[in-house]
Amino acid sequence: MLHMIDFRDSLTERFIRYTEFNTMSDPHLVGEKRPTTDGQRFFQKELLRELEELGLETYYSDESVVMGVLKGNTENGKRVGFLSHVDVSSDVNGNNVKAILHKAYNGGKIVLDGVSLSQESDPDLMRYIGSDIITSDGTSLLGSDDKAGIAIIMEALKYLSEHKEIEHGDIEVYFTPDEETGSGMDMFPYDRLKSYVTYTVDGEEEDVIETECFNASSVELEFRGRVCHLGEARGKMVNALKVASEVISMLPQAESPEATDGKYGYYAPFEMHGTLEKALLTILIRDFDEGSFERRIDNVRHIAESVAKLYGAELSVKTSITYHNMAKANLEKPEARLSIAESAKKLGFEIRERAIRGGTDGAKLAELKIPSPNIFTGGHNLHSLREWVSVDAMNKSVNLVLGIIDYWKDKK
Repeated sequence: MLHMIDFRDSLTERFIRYTEFNTMSDPHLVGEKRPTTDGQRFFQKELLRELEELGLETYYSDESVVMGVLKGNTENGKRVGFLSHVDVSSDVNGNNVKAILHKAYNGGKIVLDGVSLSQESDPDLMRYIGSDIITSDGTSLLGSDDKAGIAIIMEALKYLSEHKEIEHGDIEVYFTPDEETGSGMDMFPYDRLKSYVTYTVDGEEEDVIETECFNASSVELEFRGRVCHLGEARGKMVNALKVASEVISMLPQAESPEATDGKYGYYAPFEMHGTLEKALLTILIRDFDEGSFERRIDNVRHIAESVAKLYGAELSVKTSITYHNMAKANLEKPEARLSIAESAKKLGFEIRERAIRGGTDGAKLAELKIPSPNIFTGGHNLHSLREWVSVDAMNKSVNLVLGIIDYWKDKK
């Protein structure tokens, strides 16, 4: 029978220590540098050292993916894997994080540097009155996405290394770079992956697992205009920036990130820069349905072609698929989801499943028919200055990871 173990003190110390590493990734360096920032490598080297101290077999090479294997101590048992990513988002400042521990949160307003948290804006805070939460100082994000996931995995491994009497099969762990840029799995050492099922520890709300995600792509449009002296531009000049802006204006506002939720997909202008002569526009496409996803990509191309023709601009289009919906793999091999639900029940709580309006590294594994549900970490307001994480939720997640490992110990 499983029972809840209290990891909160060591988990808090570990997580706050991990937030001090500057690991904000840089989407502009994808394909040029891996990891895209040096801080990610520094953090990975620290994790590699910690895994070796715990007695795991380790691997780290040009892929820039930290791999560790805790060998099993039973003849039976399936080999299972856990993944988290070392980078944090660049949506807001993600470096020089100064984490603040709010012990026994009293339910009041939390005032940080320039931002604040309250139950009016964050109703989920009500769930944690009297328990510890962690925020940044308000000048950066916190980094629970996904240093909370790493801390959870490391705490579970530390416990198993200290309690060798606990039976378990082989356990693989992977700490990837640049997940926030969509390139984390581009050089993953797939040939070393031997797990029957995997789990990403990269979720949010307590007691929630995510078994479905968006299909995701980026469409890069390059417009070339025709330049002349602005005083003599009438009837001659084609302004590439204006052409790109016109494409943005033609995207349906009702199908934007700020206007959709649930299972609705969207178009998101992500970045635009250039000159009169040449402008680059990147549009992100997201949709849960594969058919709608492909139609959205075609729609962007058709809009861009029509606008370019209207203004007389030259156009080139580059489409990159970032990841696909992981739902199919999780449905076809339901043991991964079942292991989570049964482990949670033994620990005294119920799991809720939902779709994530985003993606995880597990989506790439799902393309190989390896299910990889996403486990909660307790993080809230991710990618923002108002990010916070519940220590109790992180603690519950460590226990769930240990429960999952226990579930697989005698499965043949």
